[in-house]
Amino acid sequence: MKAFPLLAASLLLINSSVRADHAPRAVLPDAIADLRTAEGAALVKAQWRYRNTHIHEIEHRSVGPDLRASGLKNRTFDFTPDARAKGFDDSRWEIIAPTSLEQRRGDGRLSLVWYRLDVTIPERIGGLDTRGSTAVLEVVLDDYAEVWVDGQASWVLGQNGGSVAAGWNAPNRVVLTRDARPGQSFQIAILGINGPISSHPDTYIWLRSATVDFYAPDRLTQARAVKLDVERKDSALDAVLPANAKLEKLAEGFTFTEGPVWVNEGEGYLLFSDPNNNVIYRMTPQGDVSVYLSKAGYTGANIGEYRQPGSNGLALDAEGRLTICQHVNRRVVRTEKNGITTVMVDRSMGDGSIHPTTSSIVATARCSSPIRRLVCRNFTMIRAANNRTSASILCATARCNWLRRISPVPTVWRFRRMKNSSTSATGTKRRKSFIATR
Repeated sequence: MKAFPLLAASLLLINSSVRADHAPRAVLPDAIADLRTAEGAALVKAQWRYRNTHIHEIEHRSVGPDLRASGLKNRTFDFTPDARAKGFDDSRWEIIAPTSLEQRRGDGRLSLVWYRLDVTIPERIGGLDTRGSTAVLEVVLDDYAEVWVDGQASWVLGQNGGSVAAGWNAPNRVVLTRDARPGQSFQIAILGINGPISSHPDTYIWLRSATVDFYAPDRLTQARAVKLDVERKDSALDAVLPANAKLEKLAEGFTFTEGPVWVNEGEGYLLFSDPNNNVIYRMTPQGDVSVYLSKAGYTGANIGEYRQPGSNGLALDAEGRLTICQHVNRRVVRTEKNGITTVMVDRSMGDGSIHPTTSSIVATARCSSPIRRLVCRNFTMIRAANNRTSASILCATARCNWLRRISPVPTVWRFRRMKNSSTSATGTKRRKSFIATR
């Protein structure tokens, strides 16, 4: 099947000071401050401080019905200090030289340590004027690291690196700012973890690399302009797509793409389905794509018999929970905040004879834009008007021509029968078309 690029009509807005997940590794920086050298640390006014942790037994509670620590009392282990917070008092910690970062630290075996430092953006570094640049902290810690900036760390499902461990001795790359200003400061806390934990390692913790990488404005964006031809048959289109609109390609190389939904957390990210490969992808505003959820639509032994076993339509409800239309599982599910999957609907009229996701496409009334139009495989049109008060999903199944509304609770209503599969829900004739979203 032809690979379809993912297109956007305008650039996504970026919060310039939000700490995000990892930045791309393949782009050469325009300037570097090497925090392992006295000269590099001086460029950003960095002073390294170090503290070992103490692992000790504490009173706690077992998991309760709410999947939180609300069950019976128990005993477990914790560690001190907790040095994540911005403004944490580390004045009594040991000051260590940048050139000593390769020195082995910690107690070995099950061991955790803290490194802390402040970083200040200089006026210039090398030949680069830092104004408006992107500054990225990169650390490679032996063996695992978690990184907090100004008391914040972001993580999402499927994240690999950034503020969380990327792998054994793998780089953590965290964006400090996408709009640097000289004099701007950041407090950085790095938790070092000895590993691999299961091997009871007779090794210790040290920093293989620590840099602040600077990129000139727009160096990290992967968007590029492409030709846009629009045949305007109705002036009302101008309200949706201005005459001077520009089309940019953000990512490409996918087998098939469906169900885009914008998640407004941190600097935000886009989720979209690849039903052919049974994957939900996540894309940052800069176009960096990673797997968000694998096995998104089916996990059966006979998966190879299906052309599109994965997920299709995606939606967020009023509480920000992701709703997924699964093809071969033949159901609509919701991912709860605690990670549990709730089946919203997997049958109709109680007999299991009608599957709301069979050969269907899902449209959501609560999406990034006021109106979203989708065309099913049998060219049944759905027009979903914006609804600010509910998280409804409209779907049409190609086999039975039932138009359904699926509420946030596991209930299905049959509220309109479509007499002609080539006629829209409003009765307007439609020619054969493709999926178009706005």
